[in-house]
Amino acid sequence: MQSNQQFHEFEFLVAQLLGADPVNTDDLVRIAIFAGIALLLLMALGLLMAFAKYGKLWFQAYMSGADVSLFSLIAMGFRKVRPDMIVKAKVMAKQAGLNISRKDGISTEQLEAHYLAGGDVMKVTNSIIAAQRANIDLDFDRAAAIDLAGRDVMDAVRTSVYPKVIDCPDPQRSGKNFLSAMSKDGVELMIRARVTVRTNLEQLIGGATEETIIARVGESIISSIGSSDRHQQVLENPDRISRAVLERGLDAHTAFEIVSIDIADIDVGENIGARLQADQAEADTRVAQAAAEKRRADAIATEQEMKADVAKQRAQLVLAESEVPQAMADAFRQGNLRAIKNSSN
Repeated sequence: MQSNQQFHEFEFLVAQLLGADPVNTDDLVRIAIFAGIALLLLMALGLLMAFAKYGKLWFQAYMSGADVSLFSLIAMGFRKVRPDMIVKAKVMAKQAGLNISRKDGISTEQLEAHYLAGGDVMKVTNSIIAAQRANIDLDFDRAAAIDLAGRDVMDAVRTSVYPKVIDCPDPQRSGKNFLSAMSKDGVELMIRARVTVRTNLEQLIGGATEETIIARVGESIISSIGSSDRHQQVLENPDRISRAVLERGLDAHTAFEIVSIDIADIDVGENIGARLQADQAEADTRVAQAAAEKRRADAIATEQEMKADVAKQRAQLVLAESEVPQAMADAFRQGNLRAIKNSSN
């Protein structure tokens, strides 16, 4: 009785605070029941609307065993994730026999995270399926990392299954059709090689690209030809160049594994050694001619100096001869000269 009285007092106080008339307990119960029914109706309406929007996708995932709940689909809508893409990816993975376990498989959360990170969910899923068919070890984390790194993960798997052929040099990149190398005998060889590579998925992230492979192979070919004594050795056995280049491990720290290096074409160019010798001989001739011309000029200058000295000596002789008559006249005048009588007289 006391508790009922306290409840009525509390009810009266609440009514006074709300500025309304107090109501009895039966009215409160009816209001609570009505509010509960309204809440249940709202929840049922929300579930009905969600089922109308996502029911088809949920039913598709359920019938395929893709393990995607209706609440996950509703949450995807709030997170701005395309539910149809996630469901399609999980259905494909399930039908392909991939592990879609929530603990250690391709879970719905992983697919959503990759989508929100800007990755291509369908391309990653297709690449994992293709890798599984080709018996290539590729898990979701690695495929997602390759995709987010900007690499084409599907092309990487395809290149792992079907090796790719790279021209060395690549005319589209360098504008050259041949590599120019010179053997020790001075003969130029113009060579074109084809490098067969396949993707190394373990080093695809952070590994060097095709440009590095082309540069390394080109450098090794030129170095191998340069170490040959005669160009005939290369023409007689081109595969020795391929073997020498292949043994150098040029695919280290690259995104590819070199399968083979084949010499596609090799031509003989000009004799660069003979041309260099001829140029050197011509340069030596010009140097010798310049030295001879210098000696000739020095001889001419010396001759002119001698001629000038002779002329100077002649002038001094003439000057001395001109002083003899004057000296004789002075001697006569001073009586220093006497006539010499003839002894016959």
